[in-house]
Amino acid sequence: MPKTLTTCIYCGCGCGLYLEAEDKEVIGASPSYGHPVSRGALCVKGWNCYEFINNPDRLSVPLIKKNDAFQPTSWEEALALISKKFFSIKEKYGPDALSFLSSAKATNEENYLLMKLARAVFGTNNIDHCARLCHASTVSGLSFSFGSGAMTNSINEFEGAELILTTGSDTTAQHPLIGSRIVNAVLERGTKLILVDPRKIELSKYAYLHLAQRCGTDVAWINAMMHIIIKENLYNHDFINNRCENFEELKSGVLGYTPEHVEKITGIPKEKLIKAARLYAKTKKAMIVYSMGITQHTTGVDNVKSLANLCMLCGKVGYASSGVNPLRGQNNVQGACDMGALPNLFSGYQPLSDPAIRKKFTDAWGVGSLPERTGLTVTEILGACNEGAVKGLFILGENPVLSDPDITHVKEALENTEFLVVSELFLSETAEYADVVLPAASFAEKEGTFTNTDRRIQKIRRAIAPLGNAKPDWQIICGIAKYCGYQAMDYKDPSEIMSEIASLTPIYGGVGYARLEPYGLQWPCPDKNHPGTPILHKEKFTRGKGLFAFRPYIGPKELPDAEYNFTLTTGRIYWHWHTGTMTRRTSLLEREAPEAFAELNPDDAKDLNIRDKEMIKISSRRGTINIRSRVSERTLRGVVFIPFHFKEAAANVLTINAVDPEAKIPEFKVCAVKVEKIKN
Repeated sequence: MPKTLTTCIYCGCGCGLYLEAEDKEVIGASPSYGHPVSRGALCVKGWNCYEFINNPDRLSVPLIKKNDAFQPTSWEEALALISKKFFSIKEKYGPDALSFLSSAKATNEENYLLMKLARAVFGTNNIDHCARLCHASTVSGLSFSFGSGAMTNSINEFEGAELILTTGSDTTAQHPLIGSRIVNAVLERGTKLILVDPRKIELSKYAYLHLAQRCGTDVAWINAMMHIIIKENLYNHDFINNRCENFEELKSGVLGYTPEHVEKITGIPKEKLIKAARLYAKTKKAMIVYSMGITQHTTGVDNVKSLANLCMLCGKVGYASSGVNPLRGQNNVQGACDMGALPNLFSGYQPLSDPAIRKKFTDAWGVGSLPERTGLTVTEILGACNEGAVKGLFILGENPVLSDPDITHVKEALENTEFLVVSELFLSETAEYADVVLPAASFAEKEGTFTNTDRRIQKIRRAIAPLGNAKPDWQIICGIAKYCGYQAMDYKDPSEIMSEIASLTPIYGGVGYARLEPYGLQWPCPDKNHPGTPILHKEKFTRGKGLFAFRPYIGPKELPDAEYNFTLTTGRIYWHWHTGTMTRRTSLLEREAPEAFAELNPDDAKDLNIRDKEMIKISSRRGTINIRSRVSERTLRGVVFIPFHFKEAAANVLTINAVDPEAKIPEFKVCAVKVEKIKN
C-alpha cells in the first residue's frame, strides 16, 4: 500500500505522519518514527486526520449564487466573475474597498500568494488571517521585547528542562504531543511543573504548584513574581547588565505588586506566589510555555511583554531548555505570519513603512508601486463590511461565523458585503453567505509547506489527486491573478513559489524544497549553507538588547455584575479542533464529543438547582445559547467554560468584540454571562 510522508493538518506541533492510499482514496494514517517532533506517536486527531478528505460533503465544483441558491459552474466562469467584480469595486470605491482573509490552514506558498495578490494586483494592504484571533499578541509583544515574535526554543528541549512554567495552555488537549513531553519530563526526569490556570486541567495532576488565578489577572501575578525576585535579589545581574535595557523602569514599576496585594487581585495565595517566584528564579533550565489563555485578552500584549520581562529578569533566554515558548494553535499560524499575511508587514516581518523594502518587493513583483498605508485587521475588516466601507471580501479557508467574537455582528457584516468569495473544503457556515464558493484541495491533495510552532518549515506531499474539480489554493490564487491580467504569478509548482519567497525573505533565505527533506529546517535559515536555528537569541537578541517594559495591571473589559454574574472563558477540547469543519466530519472524534457543553463548578450548579447534563440557558449582552451543563470541579466558582467548536451552541455568540489596542486581538477569555436553569 503506497505511503506518503507529510505533515499533520491540525495543531501547531507539526507532527510527521504517513498517509496510506488505496484506489485513489486516503484510507489511513500512521506516525513517522524518525520525525523529530512526533517520534512515532500521534494524537487521536492525527491518527484520524484523513477521514474528512473523503466526506460526501466535500466541495468538488465551483458554485455561484443565483437567486439565493448555489449553482454549479465552471472555473472559467467563476474566476472571470471574481475578476470582474473585484476590479469594478476597486474602480468605483478604491482598492481599500477590497479585503482578503488568509488562512493558517493554508500552506506558506498560498499565504504568500494571497498577500501578493492583495498588494500587487489589487493595491491594498487589507490582508490578515486568524493569527489575529490567537497569537497577534505574541507577534507584537515578543517582537517588542526580543525582536522576534516566535518560540525561542524547540519542542525537543522539553526533555532537558528542570522546570516548566505553563500558563494559558491546556496543553494535553490543545497540543497533545507537547503535553505528553511535559508529562514525561515530570514523571521520568523529575522536572517541576508550575501551572498557572484558572481551571483544574489535566496538567494539574502533574503540577508541583498550581496557581489558580482569576481570569484576566495575568499581568498582576507575573508582576508579583518579579517583585519577589527583585526584592530577594534573585535576578540575573550579569545578564541584565550585558544584554538588556530599561531595567530600572521595570524595577520601579513592580515595586507595588506585593504578594499580599496581588493575592487580592488574582486569588492566588501569597505563599504560592512566593514559592513559584523563588523556584523559577533559582532553576537554571526553566521554560515558559503559554498559549491563548495569555494572548486572547484586551491586555494580551501586556501579558506577553510581562512574561518576556520575567524571562529576561532571570536570564533564561538564549539557552537550551529555557526561553519563552508560545504554542501556536493552528498548523500554520507561524507560517502565515512569516509569509506577510498581515496588514503592516511583508514576508519575514519586513515593514511596509520601509521604502527600501517596498522597492525590493515592487521590483521583484514587476509593479509600479505598492501601497504604504497599514491595512485593516480581521476585526476591522468585518466592521468595515458592516459599515459599507469594504465592499469585496475574499476568504481563504477560514470560518469567521464560528471563530470570531460576537457572531451576530459577523453574520451582519457578511450579509452586508457586496461581493463575497470563499475558498473552502466544505460549504461552511461562512461559505453559505458567499456569492462564489471555490472548491479547494485538501492537504493530502497538494504540495507545499507548513511552519510549525518551533519554526520548523516542513513539506506536505500529495498522496492523491484532488477531489472532482477541486484545485489547490495556490492554483486558485494564480488563476485569479491571470484573469486580472497579472502575469507575474505563473508557477509550475510550489517549489518555484518557495524559491521566490526565499529570495525576498531573509529568515527563509536558505530554504529550498531539496533542503527540507525529510523533516524540514528551523528558521532563521539565511543562506543555503546555514543549518537552521533551533534556539533564538543565543548571543544577542534579534533587536540587539532585550527591552524591559513594565506593564501595569488593567482588568478585563467586561466583568461580572449583578445581572451577568458569571465569567465566561472559552477554549478547546482534546477531540476537536477549531470550528470543527474537519474534526466534526470524522466519525470517531464526533462520536466521542458530539455536542457542546458548559462547565460549571458544583457549588454554582447547586445554587442554581442545575443538574449535570441538563440543558441550560447562558446569555450575555450579545446573545443567548442553550447548552448542556457539565458539573465539574475543574472550573472555579463563578466561572463558566465553553469550547467553541460547536455550531449548535456557538460560544462566540456570547463573547465580546473588545480588542487589545495594539494587537487588535479579541478578548475571548473573559466576558460576563448569566446562567439560568431552563424551566419546563
